Parts: sequence; structure tokens; C-alpha cells
Amino acid sequence: MLHQNPQSSTEPPRWQDCVVPQCWESFTAEDHAVWDLLFARQVALLGTRVITPFLDGIGLLRLEHAGIPDLRELNDILEPRTGWRTVAVPGLVPDAMFFAMLTERVFPVGNFIRKREQLDYLEAPDCFHDLFGHIPMLAHSAFARMVEHVGHLGLAALEAGEEQRVARLYWHSVEFGLAREDGELKILGAGLASSFGEAHFSLEDSEVERPAFSVARAVHTAYRHDAFQPRYLVSDSLDRTIEQVLALQPAELLAF
Repeated sequence: MLHQNPQSSTEPPRWQDCVVPQCWESFTAEDHAVWDLLFARQVALLGTRVITPFLDGIGLLRLEHAGIPDLRELNDILEPRTGWRTVAVPGLVPDAMFFAMLTERVFPVGNFIRKREQLDYLEAPDCFHDLFGHIPMLAHSAFARMVEHVGHLGLAALEAGEEQRVARLYWHSVEFGLAREDGELKILGAGLASSFGEAHFSLEDSEVERPAFSVARAVHTAYRHDAFQPRYLVSDSLDRTIEQVLALQPAELLAF
């Protein structure tokens, strides 16, 4: 349950109201073992199937160290590099708070991890999805700028009642995008990078649609949140994705 401002029920919610302590010391030995298992098998699965900056980010942020990362230690490395920092949250963050966080270079991380019997699927994003999937790319300066820009687009879309437009853009780039690198099709999105089953599926299934990425196509392409995607948008390169999203202005987003 999200914290509410006790002083006034009419004030708009602040993203700070949903932040909680990570309580890293409360994670059990089993919690850390689950992280290590998830991390080891996902790194082995991805190999070179994910874009190089993602793998670079894992090393830069020392995510390969055993056990669930302590957000305080992680922020000591990440914040001086790109200005981003992580905060702990108890679960999904409302859209307005989430986009406001992104505009301030703050990324929410669930303060829980899945159980061993949930290795392959968890409906709510846990700290493995958030930290392994998202944070390595936030050490990449241009991608970090792009995610901040998506936050500004998101707030503009929410104000206009068109939040689905930016939700689709986010989904098909930051979460489930594919990109070519040195001629090879590779994983870009965090949802794919952190998923054992869908990482394979997105690259290899012969029946999946893989149309070219553009911001206009992303804005108008529906997605599934309860199953593997029927289509994944493919960019010519990571740089091309970043270039197109950064060039998009709120008025253009709302005009598509």
C-alpha cells in the first residue's frame, strides 16, 4: 500500500510518498541464493544475445557480486556516472509517480525478490527485474538521457489523458525492444534481458513479428502484459532508438 500525505488529501501525490527503506539486512540467505541463481542463469542465457552496453553496465556497477545489491552501494557508483539513483518501493508505482521519478533520474526498485518456485514468472516486477533488467543501461549516458526524456513525455501524456501513447513507447523501447548490433539481432529491453523464457522467444521464434522500430509505430502498437509478445519492434541500432526517442516532443507524441 502506498504511503499517503497525511497533511492534505487534495494535494497531488508525490513520488517520494511511495519510497520505502530497502531493508537490505532483512533479506534472507535464501533471498540472496535466489538472486545468485537468477543472475547466473540469465548471464549464461544472454551471452552475446544482449547489446554490449548492457553487459558493460553489469561490470561497471559490480552487479556480478554475490547477493542482492545494496542500493546505497549501487547508488555510490551509478549516481556519479550518469546522475541516476535507485530507491526502494513496495510494488508497482502509479504512472504519475513513475514518470515524475524518471524526470528526476530516480528509478524505483522493488524491495522484494521472487521465491524459488517463481523463477520463471512473477506478475509484479521484483528487484531482479528492476536491478538486472533496467539498471545496467542507466550507466550508459545517452540511454540514461533517453529514459529521463520518456519521463517528461509521460507527464505530458498523462496531463492530456493520453498515457497509453507513452506507455507503448516505453514498452517497445525500454522494456521489450530489440536492436541490431554489428548486423546481429540483439536484446535491448529490460523485460527481455531479465526474462529466461522470453529472451529466447523474442529472438528465435519463427512466428513472431519483428517490424522496424519507429516512435510512431511504437506509440500505436498494442502490447501484452500477461503473455509473451506477438511482436517486437527492431531498431537499426541502440543509437538509433535513442536518437528517435530524444527527438520526440510532447506535441508530436500527442499528434500521432
